[in-house]
Parts: sequence; structure tokens; C-alpha cells
Amino acid sequence: MGITERKEREREEMRKLILDAAQKLFLANGYEKVSLRNIADEIEYSPATIYLYYKDKNELLFALHQRGFIKMVAEFQPILTMTDPFEKLVGMGRAYIRFAVENPELFDLMFIMTAPMDKLDKEDWVEGDQAFGLLMQVVEECMDAGIFQRHDVQATSMMIWSSIHGYTALFLRKRLGMFPECDRQLIMDEAFNLFCETLRHGL
Repeated sequence: MGITERKEREREEMRKLILDAAQKLFLANGYEKVSLRNIADEIEYSPATIYLYYKDKNELLFALHQRGFIKMVAEFQPILTMTDPFEKLVGMGRAYIRFAVENPELFDLMFIMTAPMDKLDKEDWVEGDQAFGLLMQVVEECMDAGIFQRHDVQATSMMIWSSIHGYTALFLRKRLGMFPECDRQLIMDEAFNLFCETLRHGL
């Protein structure tokens, strides 16, 4: 390995170290209560080291945001090879819920916390656009196949995403206290299946 490659690997390792520490502290203490100095203390480096990689806390959080979307989109990729567009849509929905349940901290950073979206320009949100673009692509395939009636693709995709996201967020945020704890996962599964059946027969 040459000097350039070794240095780049060391930089990537440092970025990962910083991001891992930031994610841990943001979720434990809240975004507003964590400073770059706190993160530096966590990894036992000086704050100046972090500034070599991220100009401020918001840029650091955005990097975590990107990390989450890259991971989620990667989990969609095997599903996109399916030939039946509706089964592909169902698979994406299941993958979204599974990603949220298995990565609740990342999901929180990606979809629940206001930052960094309050400081993010629309043209910078490449990863979010890519994820929603995949959903729109599959929804359009369902329309082309006659599974769905022809509607506005963006609006239809938004309706589907917001519905699945809604009860997923309720589950993760422990807002399903009206159900016995032992039944919540089953109710989530049944709600998803009912939603899918509704889409197939009513959209």
C-alpha cells in the first residue's frame, strides 16, 4: 500500500471514529446539548482534529444522515431485482420497517430530528432524493402494469411512504401503549399487510 492510499485509509478511519462518537452522544444527550468538544473528548482527540474533517456540528450530523440513507438504499437493492412491481413495493415497505427496527438511532437521525434538515438546501439532499426516487420508480411500474390506477406518481408515493413511516415511527417512539407489549409487533405486521391489501384493491 502506497503512502497516499494509507493516508486516505487513515482519514476514513478517523471519519468513522468521529461519526460513531457523534451518533452515540447525539442520541444519548440530544443534538443541542452536544458540542464538538464533547465529541473530541469522547474520542480523546483535540477539537482541532474534528475541524479538519467537519466545519461544524451540523455538517457532522448531515454526514450521519447520509450514512443512514446509504445503508437503507443498499438494503433496497436486492428487492429491486424482483419482476412483480407490487411485490417489489411490498418488499421495499418491509425493508423500510426492518431498517427502522434494526437501526432505531439512525432512523431517528434521518427522519425524526429537525437538524440537519432545517439548514439543508434541497439540492444537497442527494441521498434522500435517491431513496424517494426508488419508491416513485416502483410506484410508476405498478401503474404501468395496471395494478394501480393512473395517479400523480409523486403524490401516490408520498401517500404510501407517509403511511408506512407513520406507524413505524409510532412503534419506535413507544406510542402504542394502548396495545399489550406482546401484541405490538403482530399488530404492526397485520397493519402493514392490511395496508398492502388496501393498496392492491383500492388504489
